[in-house]
Amino acid sequence: MKRSLTPEPLVFPTPVWVVGTYDREGKANVMTAAWGGICCSKPPCVAVALRKATYSYSAIVQRKAFTISVPSEQYLKQVDYIGIATGAVVDKFSETGLTAVRSELVDAPYVGEFPFILECNVVAIHELGLHTQFVGEIVGIQAEEAVCNERGPDISKIRPLIFDPRNWSYFSIGPEVGKAFEAGNEI
Repeated sequence: MKRSLTPEPLVFPTPVWVVGTYDREGKANVMTAAWGGICCSKPPCVAVALRKATYSYSAIVQRKAFTISVPSEQYLKQVDYIGIATGAVVDKFSETGLTAVRSELVDAPYVGEFPFILECNVVAIHELGLHTQFVGEIVGIQAEEAVCNERGPDISKIRPLIFDPRNWSYFSIGPEVGKAFEAGNEI
């Protein structure tokens, strides 16, 4: 038996991303965002949706670039603070003790301590109502050696946070349960 629910922005899992930008004066800023995901394979692109009220919104519009820093679960407190505070009032890097690293490829900073980074140039902007979707072409990826296996980044080593938008809770990932494009062959 299924329960009918009122339409709302609800999907599981939702990523926990830290979006990096430079403001008008060149100050590094970050915000936590959950409304995002992969939106194109070729060219490789991600989309992140922000409210115009956020401090990062105007920075992305002006600079036409952003980074996505994917935090490990050990950075839960810093990530939550980054989502609570506004860069218009505080320096989130100083407050959290995290390091702003200037991307060599895009006009945006990333979080040095976080193990997986996407460097993106804005290729499209879509007004969607309360949120604006920024589509960024991934022009660079940074991954700590410690979170890579022979094929590249390994989610079980990154241990990214995920978000439950219904219950406002953070979770981590569980163990691998099967291989894509293989498990279905057993039917």
